[in-house]
This record gives sequence, C-alpha cells and structure tokens, in this order.
Amino acid sequence: MTFWTKIAGFILRNRYLVLAIIVLITASLVTQTKHIRFSYSEANLLPSNHPVNIEYDKFLEIFGEEGNLIILGVKDSTIFSVDKFNAWNNIARDLDESEEVDFTVSIADIKKLKADRKKRKFVISPLFDKTPSEQKEIEKIKEQLFEKLPFYENILYNGEGTLQTAIYLNKDIVNTPKRADFIEQVLIPKIEEFEKANDLQVRVSGMPYIRTLNSKNIADEMMLFVLGALLITAIIFFFFFRSFRATFITLLVVGVGVIWAFGFIGLLGYELTVLTALIPPLIIVIGVPNAVFLINKYQQEVKKHGNQAKSLQRVISKIGNATLMTNITTASGFATFVFVKSQLLREFGILASINIVSIFILALLIIPILYSFMPLPQKKHLNHLEKRWMENVVNWMERMVKAQRISIYITTVVIIILSMIGLYQIRVSGSLIEDMPKTKQFYKDIKFFESEFGGIMPLEILVDTKKEKGVMKLSTLKRMEKLIETIETFPELSKPISVNNLVKYSKQAYYNGNPKYYQLPTGQEKSYIFSYTKNSANDSGMLSNFVDSTGRYARITTFMKDIGTDKMDIIQDRLNAVIKTQFPDGKFEVSMTGKALVFLKGTNYLIKNLVISLSLAILLISIFMAWMFRSPQMILISLIPNMLPLLMTAGLMGFFDIPIKPSTILVFSIAFGISVDDTIHFLAKYRQELLANNWKVKPAVYAALKETGVSMFYTSIVLFFGFLVFTVSSFGGTIALGGLVSVTLLLAMVSNLLLLPSLLLSFEKKIANQKVLKETNFKIFPPKEDQKNK
Repeated sequence: MTFWTKIAGFILRNRYLVLAIIVLITASLVTQTKHIRFSYSEANLLPSNHPVNIEYDKFLEIFGEEGNLIILGVKDSTIFSVDKFNAWNNIARDLDESEEVDFTVSIADIKKLKADRKKRKFVISPLFDKTPSEQKEIEKIKEQLFEKLPFYENILYNGEGTLQTAIYLNKDIVNTPKRADFIEQVLIPKIEEFEKANDLQVRVSGMPYIRTLNSKNIADEMMLFVLGALLITAIIFFFFFRSFRATFITLLVVGVGVIWAFGFIGLLGYELTVLTALIPPLIIVIGVPNAVFLINKYQQEVKKHGNQAKSLQRVISKIGNATLMTNITTASGFATFVFVKSQLLREFGILASINIVSIFILALLIIPILYSFMPLPQKKHLNHLEKRWMENVVNWMERMVKAQRISIYITTVVIIILSMIGLYQIRVSGSLIEDMPKTKQFYKDIKFFESEFGGIMPLEILVDTKKEKGVMKLSTLKRMEKLIETIETFPELSKPISVNNLVKYSKQAYYNGNPKYYQLPTGQEKSYIFSYTKNSANDSGMLSNFVDSTGRYARITTFMKDIGTDKMDIIQDRLNAVIKTQFPDGKFEVSMTGKALVFLKGTNYLIKNLVISLSLAILLISIFMAWMFRSPQMILISLIPNMLPLLMTAGLMGFFDIPIKPSTILVFSIAFGISVDDTIHFLAKYRQELLANNWKVKPAVYAALKETGVSMFYTSIVLFFGFLVFTVSSFGGTIALGGLVSVTLLLAMVSNLLLLPSLLLSFEKKIANQKVLKETNFKIFPPKEDQKNK
C-alpha cells in the first residue's frame, strides 16, 4: 500500500471529521477578515536601508511629510465674477476650519510683503481686507495678482488665468484612515456643492487625494474580479462538464478558498494593495484547474468500472500526488518573491504561496468527500469524455506529434528568432501614475495640473550647507539660483519653489513692490535687505517652509510630470552635473529625493531583483524535476516548453510597446509557475504509461497525450479566461498582467501538448533508460494499480 493510498483511505474513512475541521478553520479565518485594512501610503519598492530611502528619510526628518498637499484648480474666466470669486475663496476658509487641515493658501490668504521704513522690517498685509462686493474690486485684485505678485505665480495662478488653491493636510493624518474620511466625507461633498451652485468644474489633485481614490478603486475592483472570476470559470466549467453538481462543488471549493485568502490577509496583518487585492481572484483561477483534474479523473474511473469507492480512492492516490507537485511548483514560483527586498512583493509572494497550497488541500479533501455522499454520475454527465470535437483536437495533436515533428521544431526556431528581435525592443518604464485608471476623473485632473502647472508629483532637492545659517549667504543663494535655472529648462518639471523666491520677493518689497525688482539682491543690497528680513522673521514666518530652523538646510521643490525612468535618468544626470559644478563636495552636500523619485528608483531596483526571482523559480523547479525524474535530459526537456512561452511573451511586449514595469515583470514568474503544472501532469502520466508499456516511449507518449490532453486543454482554457477577467480593470498594470499571463498560458498549453511530446519522442533512446527509471522506484508517480488483477 503506497503513501497516497493510505491518505485516500484516511480522508474517506474520516470524512465527517475532515469536514468539521475545514468548517472550524474557515470560521476562524472569517473572524480575521475584520483586521483587513487598506494601504494609506505609496508602495515603497526599495528596502529601508537603500541609499535612496535613507536620503528620503533624512529629508522627512528635517522638513516633515512632503506628500500632504491637495490642490484645487479652476480654469474659467467667469471665476472672476463677484459671486463665484467669493465662493471660490470660501471653499478654502471652510476647509481651513477642519481639524484634518493644517492650513490653506488661496487668493483670500495672499499676503503682500511691504517694507516698514521706520521699523526697518518687512510687514505682511492681506491682498484685500474685506470680501469684494463690486466687479471693479475684483479687477483690481486680478491686476495686483497677475501683474505685481510674481512670487505667487505657479503657486496660486498661472499666466493663462488658471487659479489654484492649496490645502495642506495635517501631517499626522496623511498616512492614516482619517485622510480618506476627510477626502470622501468633507472635501468631495464641499467641491460638488460648489460646482453645482456655480456651474464650474473644479479640478482636484495632490498625492493624498490620488491615493485615496486609488485605494477606493482597488477595493471596488477586487470584488469585481472575485465575482467575474467565479462567473467566467463557472460558465466554462459547466460548458465542459455539463454538470450542475460538478460546477457547484467546484464553486464551493474556490469559494472557501477565497474566504481563506481574505482571512490570511487579515491574520498576517497585511494591507490591501494593488497586488494583494489580486490574491482572492487569483486563487479562484488557480483553484479551478485542480477541480478539473480531480473531477475529470473521477468521471473517467466511474466510466471504466462504475465502482464509486474505488474511483474516489484512485482520484486521491493518482491525481492527488501529481496535483500536489503542480501546486508546489506554482507556489514556488510565487514564493521566490519572498527573496526580493521589497515589502510589497514579499507580502504578495507569501500570501500567494500559502493560498495556493491551501486551495490544493481544500480541493483534495472537499471534492472526494462530497462525491462520496452523492450517487454515481449519470451517463449524460460522462458524455463530455467522448465529445467528438475534443476527440478530434486530441487526434490532431497526436498526428502532429507523429508526422510533423520537423515542422514543430522549425516553427519553434522561427518563434525564438522573432521573439529575440522583440525582446531587444522592450523598454523599461515606471511612474507613480502610469498604471492608474485613465478613464477616471482624478487621472484627467492629474493631466490638467501637468498641463497648467507642470505636474503634481513632488521632486525635492535638499541642500546641506554644513554650517548654521549657511543658506542665507548670498553666495549660496546664487548657487541655488543656477540650479533653479537649469530645472526651469525642463518641460517635464514645474517652476521650482525655494527660499530664493522669498528673497526675491523681499527685494521687490524693499523697492515698494515694483515687480521688476523680483530678483536676488546684489552684494551691495544684501546687507540692508537682509537686515529687514532678520527684523521681520518673527512676524512673517514664511521662511520655515523653505529653510530649517538652524538655517543649515534648504529645500528646492519642483513637481514632475508623468515621465518614465529613461527621461528621469537624463534629467538627473544634467542636474547632477550642475550640482557638481555649483556645490563643491567639501562645502555642500546636495541630494535629490521625493516620493516620485523613490518610486522611479524602486522600479529599476525591482526589475533587477525580479530577474533574480525568475531565475530562482526556474532553478527551484529544475530541482523538483531532478528529484522526480533523476535525469538531466528530462530536466531540459521539461523546461524548454515552458521557457518558450516566456520568450514569446517578452517578444510580444517588445513589438506592442508594452514596457517592463512593476506590474508586467510579475507576468514571467506567475506564468512560469503555473504553466509548468501541465508539464508535470503530462510527465506524470507518461511515466505511468512507460511501466504499463514495458518501457516503450512511443505508446507511452501517445497514451499520456490522449489521457492528459483533455484535462490540460480544459485547465488552460479556464486559466486563459480566468486571467482575462483582470483585463476589465481600470488599472493599466492589472490589464497588462491579466492579458499577458493569459496569452503566455495559452502558448504554454500549445507548447506542452506539441513540443513536449515531440521532444520526448526525438530523445527516446536517451530518456527511456530502464535502469534510470528503476532507480527512481516510482515513489513519485506509482505505476498503474491492480496490475495483478488484470
């Protein structure tokens, strides 16, 4: 009696106990779902000790959270009518009263800087004292703003008349649920009320706003994916099996698997991100093929001899072992993400691996147990095993493998050459907003602010003068000005904001507000203008936004458009060249940072690590093959049909300009881990048939093709349409992931059903070594049982 025969006996004898344990575990995992929470910060793709992260943390330590800005914009000439102008300013006043808001900056908050000659200091006064009630007052404010206050350009207005209001959230709530509550329950209703009352469209953006709407979209889509995956797999399953009973059992298994998936997310304390949200639907898609193999085998056995107990025992003992191997290889493909130094991917890998093993256990236990309570399938439920069209497909594959092996090999070589050409055309890309839903209003608003104000993703430059009060030296300010002038040459970056803007404004104020003096002071002007600044520091408090309390550190803030890593590298190289020239190493330390830059650097880091991850997956699966077959030739033969689809997918990405980015790089590890399952099922049956056919390769290959071909076809179609569900997403990355994995798995099916048998037949003399086969003792895949009875 083999190990798997014992397992089968235990499951079927203790079916009530097994079901009770499943119910208890499911109930306990349901209680863990209350701990599920959404991610309230951007995914950090870099390890915490990476130099880019260390620089970013240093910046945060000095100046605090930089991603706390929400911006409102309006581009409409009627905004300068009295009622609409006042209503626009009232939005900021009302929001300023919320505890979640630190402060707001709108036209109503504009402070004019004036020189007080008597006290030799600068004083600030409002642009207008009372709410304007006449159109001429508005026109006067408009003239002051657009013609005499260049300090506020690109902060509250641009040259085309677009107005902007800045809302700075309390930094303590930026990465908490309170941020989402404020945006959904306070900010959005307030804006909608204004739009309705004034017939104006308000554009809203800023990282806190984008992250909130993005998280909501992820949550909405997750349920769409779960329901979509259940529906499409159920329809396909029923189409193949024509059995409500089989379809119900399969949906029950994957339904429990989804509950376990949500439970594990809560149990492990992970946040719901764009990746972890894919786990529940992924489990449905991966779980259904397990059910296909188990139910198909059960029905084949029933058709053979009509003995239910014997059929169920053989389902567990024969298919259970091969299915275990396939699920372990799939889980291994995902588990390699654990070795990537990215928390986001590590969590995804751990969750996927645990749930893949879980869905296998559930299928192996629930399907035979439920069938044991039911009568034998009727003849109409077994008719699909004799479908003419399916038989024709299998016969066509057999004919191709028998007579057209040279054609298969020539086609393979041509595909490899074309794929290599496409491979060299792949580009690398990565940005915070590239994969965001382009049909959503918040994405259109991002593009609006890119067009009007130069971008919304902050890029920070931190200048360390290494001396207290070193920032306010005129020589330092001039060095910073050279860097600012370089930034302004890039259309991908917005006009920078820094202490230089305030110093220029101070000179303008000193010369009675004349805008032509909005420039850095000369060496001669510096002493008396700076003496005014020193005397007024306590009154204005404007300096603290740009310079730290010691005067050692300064920040230059610009905003980036949605650019890829290649453009960012060019920009960074040019800025670094200016930094190297203007800021000598011994006297200054200058670094570029900000959320957008951290993400772009994280993309490059991630791609390097995922190449290692894929290599590790291939190595692990090679070790599995070596352990199972004890033959170097078999390792090579089993890997070639699974590497080919990956190469073809990479080629397609190059030809169709689908870039390598965090979402698409996952395709290769996921697809490889799943596609190798078909190889294992085929080779498992092939080994059994070798024994039955006295080590003759040809009959063994054809017999394996006939029996496993149907199941492999069914599972590949289920997987194809299951992953295709992800293409209904509004996230570009999820669409690419679903589409590319679907195509790769379809290609893998063709490769495993045509190329794999062809390779086995071509190398039959090298692999059909009786001594090697006997050395394995067939512990992995036992020979056909009941040989003696026959």
